[in-house]
Amino acid sequence: MNLTDAHVAVTGGGSGLGAATARRLAKAGAKLTIVDRNAEAAEAVAAELGGVAKALDVADPVAAETALDEAIAAQGPLRGLVNCAGIGEAGRVVGREGPLPFEDFERTIRVNLLGSFNMLRLAAARMVPTDPLEDGERGVIVNTASVAAFDGQIGQAAYSASKGGIVAMALPIARELAKFGVRVNTIAPGLFLTPLLEGLGEEVQKSIAATIPFPQRLGDPDEYGRTVQYIFETAYLNAEVIRLDGAVRMQPK
Repeated sequence: MNLTDAHVAVTGGGSGLGAATARRLAKAGAKLTIVDRNAEAAEAVAAELGGVAKALDVADPVAAETALDEAIAAQGPLRGLVNCAGIGEAGRVVGREGPLPFEDFERTIRVNLLGSFNMLRLAAARMVPTDPLEDGERGVIVNTASVAAFDGQIGQAAYSASKGGIVAMALPIARELAKFGVRVNTIAPGLFLTPLLEGLGEEVQKSIAATIPFPQRLGDPDEYGRTVQYIFETAYLNAEVIRLDGAVRMQPK
């Protein structure tokens, strides 16, 4: 897909991987809708890129549908969705205070998996009726999983389950939407220098980076954004899950 003037919505676009992706796509000429639960962050990135900001909970069906329709009215037909919104809370199944609270597991699944699916289904429904582009393509969807989907650590049961669900739904959804010219791909990032890791301090960052085979550093969020751009621009790439992790394989803890 040629990104020039293509309308793309990025969830979690107010910071981290989402913001880096939005900046990368904007450089390629895309029109951006920045979706984030943090209204101030969404508005800041949207203002920087000349886009539209929508503050919402991605797992809220009504709010998400309204936001997409408003964005389409302002930006034109929706051609892309990048799901970066998510949370990374940890907790042992059986900890010092007893079993993991059910609501903690449920919240992670709700935001990461149900939120991604909610945005995907609503975006796809708006891509399907659009006029096809010159190669017959109507839209591109990129979901964010994690290496934890494959080698989750102790304390990551909820997070790994949520990201594993994202990996598992990639193929069936890509198969279903293929006849409409909508591609669905997934990126499973490893250890990236996002706000979460930035807050741990330089020494902790170095110790984490030392576990990565090559290059022995934390991932640059722009590398994630470039991978998203590659997916958009490579029409033959469909139903794929790409590990973007410097060959890291997570240890049990």
